[in-house]
Amino acid sequence: MENIIKKFPEGFLWGGATAANQFEGGYKEGGKGLSTSDVMTGGTHTTPRRITPVLEEGTYYPSHEAIDFYHRYKEDIKLFADMGFKVFRMSIAWTRIFPNGDDAQPSEEGLKFYDDVFTELKKYNIEPLVTISHYEAPYNLTQKYNGWSDRRVVDFYVKYCETIFNRYKDKVKYWLTFNEINCLTMPFGTFMAGAIMPEGNGELSANIKDNPQLRYQALHHQFIASAKAVKLGHQINKDFKIGCMIAYMTSYALTCNPEDVFLAQQKDNLSNFLCSDVQVRGAYPGFAKRYFKENNINIAMEEGDEQILREGCVDFYTFSYYMSVCVSADPNQEKIGGNLSMGLKNPYLKASAWEWQIDPKGLRWTLNNIYNRYQIPLMVVENGLGAADTVEADGSINDDYRIEYLREHIKEMKEAVVDGVDLMGYTPWGCIDLVSAGTGEMKKRYGLIYVDKDNDGKGTLDRSPKKSFYWYKKVIDTNGENLE
Repeated sequence: MENIIKKFPEGFLWGGATAANQFEGGYKEGGKGLSTSDVMTGGTHTTPRRITPVLEEGTYYPSHEAIDFYHRYKEDIKLFADMGFKVFRMSIAWTRIFPNGDDAQPSEEGLKFYDDVFTELKKYNIEPLVTISHYEAPYNLTQKYNGWSDRRVVDFYVKYCETIFNRYKDKVKYWLTFNEINCLTMPFGTFMAGAIMPEGNGELSANIKDNPQLRYQALHHQFIASAKAVKLGHQINKDFKIGCMIAYMTSYALTCNPEDVFLAQQKDNLSNFLCSDVQVRGAYPGFAKRYFKENNINIAMEEGDEQILREGCVDFYTFSYYMSVCVSADPNQEKIGGNLSMGLKNPYLKASAWEWQIDPKGLRWTLNNIYNRYQIPLMVVENGLGAADTVEADGSINDDYRIEYLREHIKEMKEAVVDGVDLMGYTPWGCIDLVSAGTGEMKKRYGLIYVDKDNDGKGTLDRSPKKSFYWYKKVIDTNGENLE
């Protein structure tokens, strides 16, 4: 029998991922407006972040400075180049381009900043992968329109897209319309993803007061906005590749009880495939229509919406994968935390200090599950281990636990490629330490580059390569062959 060669394809896009609101800083500089992330306070693993309708003096807002990429982008991009990055996933802050979201004209100063960033990336032959909207929107859109619940925001977003597509049409090839768009299928996404002001005390917690009708209407508006952006982008530059981005929530049946098995399938459908079916196939799936009907959710569609969705299908599918959980019809099983949602503890898996279960094999399962459904190119654009790193007396950071996590996931990606999955690239999350979106912490570090800053915003912001930095450089140099 012929030996199976396990290797990544030539031209595989190795790199790292970030988001403007978590690492850019400069929140009042360059004409930037106030974003939804700018009114979110710091928090911890046990203390939820808060939304403050007015900025409170003496309160810490992590996005205001973040790790100051705004002033240090040349230094950071040089470090990415030293690792050998082929691609860098970043987002554009909408409020740098249209400070209020509904402005008549874009900000030239904001546009110029990203011109400079893309020029610096090109200097090192690093391809930008740009998320157009990554968990931040102009706060003015929340105040005036209640965010994405209002159809008018679609036009503001499309105008924003038209502006950046035209400005950067010769500098950016790969675009993602919304980060983790399926976050709006969960109550937690109401403000962070939908820019909708939730009822209650402003705490971003699992107990947030939910309005499913508002959430799913906002999600529909994002689907329309995404589809319009895809069509417009292809008209502006036929070489653009425009993708979706899903927070993939891998869920196993806890037991072989048919109730558990069916529940796992339902969760896969509603949490993951509802959004990607619309964005990849161009129509709402039948299970979504049934769910809406049974839960008294009435999506207000305008004439022509179905055609807009059909004509705005994405070119490739990207997703975040950190962990897996179990599901069961038995309400008494042990719960465990996770990315955007809770699940049940899997007795066969270890978990991180933040209770995220570590499941490399689940990434291979997920890649196959997605590719078998859609047969379009895939990309893992977030994956990583959040941990509290220790700086040794000599300045070194020996994050062997992170290396092990990444190594085992890369091995499973390679297996998926051999399975036949068309995998474009890999950008682990937080290639440089940045603010955690969920908790607002710095302590929960994902980076291959250490940034001297703590949960209270104190520190020099000095950058230091971790042990994982040098390991990942070797991985990229060998196109994933040397993982030791």
